[in-house]
Amino acid sequence: MLSLPKVLSFTPKFATAILACTLSLFCQANTTNPIDLKQSPDALLSNLQRGVAYSGFRHGQHPDRGEGAVLPSDEQILEDLNLILASGFNLIRLYDSQQNSRDVLSVIKHNNLPIKVMLGIWLHAEISNHEGCEWITSPTPQTKLDANQSKNEKEITQGINLANEYSSIVVALNVGNESLVTWNDHLVSIESIIAYITKVKKSTTQPVTTADNYEVFATYGHQLADHLDFLAVHTYPQWEGKTIDEALPYSIENLKKIRAVLPNKPIVIAEAGWASQASEFQERASEAQQHRHLTELMNFGNENNITVLWFEAFDEDWKGHDNNPLGAEKHWGLFNIDRTPKKAVKKNPSTITHVPQN
Repeated sequence: MLSLPKVLSFTPKFATAILACTLSLFCQANTTNPIDLKQSPDALLSNLQRGVAYSGFRHGQHPDRGEGAVLPSDEQILEDLNLILASGFNLIRLYDSQQNSRDVLSVIKHNNLPIKVMLGIWLHAEISNHEGCEWITSPTPQTKLDANQSKNEKEITQGINLANEYSSIVVALNVGNESLVTWNDHLVSIESIIAYITKVKKSTTQPVTTADNYEVFATYGHQLADHLDFLAVHTYPQWEGKTIDEALPYSIENLKKIRAVLPNKPIVIAEAGWASQASEFQERASEAQQHRHLTELMNFGNENNITVLWFEAFDEDWKGHDNNPLGAEKHWGLFNIDRTPKKAVKKNPSTITHVPQN
């Protein structure tokens, strides 16, 4: 801030002149030193710019929700992966280290598919978030939280084992998905996240991160930075009330918010999407708008050497409320649940710039 000598007469005219001068200096500083999001090519995840989240649960299938899982067959997984490849994606994100993820890795290996994987390690709640999560109506019993911690420790071990067994396929590990954002139902302390990440890094050779909302990295970035090899950022302008015209500029502002805190840490957009239909979004959801956001976001990633993992490959009707078939959670896919393509992938996405692969 400029300091004015006491002898100066502080008249309205003088104050206006000083303000104009100060603003001019501020604008010049911000013009000459803007926040630059362009990364070097080695910031790309495994030299791949385009990726997609994959969870292959079809109608009648689901992960374990307390009474056992109903998993896709190897034949169904292979069909999905070939559709993903045909759509121009060679990188997929998996969310846990359970049997379904093992099956996917096995199918990739045994069919020699040119697909790399960002493997997830799912963390269950270790803190009762009944005061922060709107759909948790009462405190989670400590016995349940203790059981969750045991599950998490087992999941960590399974993730390490998969990463080492499929080391030529798994190119990164993600420990915890939205485990720190304050509105979630599987809250984990930042100390616990760091301890898990440290354990994984000691036992694997791949880059390790945690994936979360952009606000988490803007808020806790300094605490996390030394423990993460890159930042796996989620950004969803549609959830935050933005129109399709506002979507890309808003996503860019999200990233700049992080870059202002962590100017040198590599960024990967680990989740970004646009629901093709949704009762929550009404006219802001359509296949045309989904196609536009995909195209704009992938082109932005290409221009700035940022890996973008689109959420997601296929619609999943097990998600959300059973009594709301038009709920957004069910309709983020580039393909419908019956594997028919939506507008964004009905033709080879030639409008999206591809990064040449070495």
